[in-house]
Amino acid sequence: MRSTTRERDGATVWDVAPPARPSRVAGVGMAGFRDRGSTSGGHRVIPHPAVTLVLEFGTGPLIVDAAAGRQHRGSLVAGLGFGGGSRVRGEHFEAVQVRLSPLVARAVLGISPADLDGAVVALDDLWGREALRIREQLGDVSSWADRFALIDALLARRSQARSSVDPEVAWAWHRIVACHGRVRVDRLAAEVGWSRKRLWSRFQSQIGLPPKRAVRLVRFDHAAHRLVAGGDAAGVAADAGYADQSHLHRDVAAFAGVTPAALTGEPWLAVDDIAWPTHA
Repeated sequence: MRSTTRERDGATVWDVAPPARPSRVAGVGMAGFRDRGSTSGGHRVIPHPAVTLVLEFGTGPLIVDAAAGRQHRGSLVAGLGFGGGSRVRGEHFEAVQVRLSPLVARAVLGISPADLDGAVVALDDLWGREALRIREQLGDVSSWADRFALIDALLARRSQARSSVDPEVAWAWHRIVACHGRVRVDRLAAEVGWSRKRLWSRFQSQIGLPPKRAVRLVRFDHAAHRLVAGGDAAGVAADAGYADQSHLHRDVAAFAGVTPAALTGEPWLAVDDIAWPTHA
């Protein structure tokens, strides 16, 4: 396991620690983050096609200023595609961030992604005293390797609940992700043998987004990482399946609240190749 400090404009942003091996639970990725007191102004949250579980510990609180004006402190769960102007800040916090495929989120969390509705919920409200117990356990171990092992065992135990996702919905989600959002909803419906209306209803109730919104989110995520990797906007727009560059600008503004040029400098995306190397 390695820990890397990422910088922006000469100031330390986060120390990032990826695990040495994948989680034993399919559809789960995790990484460790340590702040060095530089995020008091906050960093913009960039939406991602996963449900996010943040297990916070350390000497200072992790604070999320949600776009709706609500503030959240400590461990939390964020719904699929959460972001849209929200910011993360705090001083001297440490946290394990877990990205959950919406296919396993309900089994792990005990709540459907649809019930989250893209918002943030305090983990205390979902798990009660278990959330406090996990925080204490994370603080008692001294290495990231031990923290990852602790969280992985927790996720494996909680994920043993039977999946509530229809095989057709799971197939459609995998198809959307595999083709980076370059697929039409009516084609997905035809491929699983459902009507468009049935796919729309089942997908939204089980994944947490309507399929068209999920397609846009996955396509945006792919394009955003291509931009951060140095791709020009016109080339990225064509590769990602946008009708033209203006449609890419529209989606970047809708999901991230910035222009494609500004998106490439966001710390949230700058650490992705370290925290989530399999994604990169």
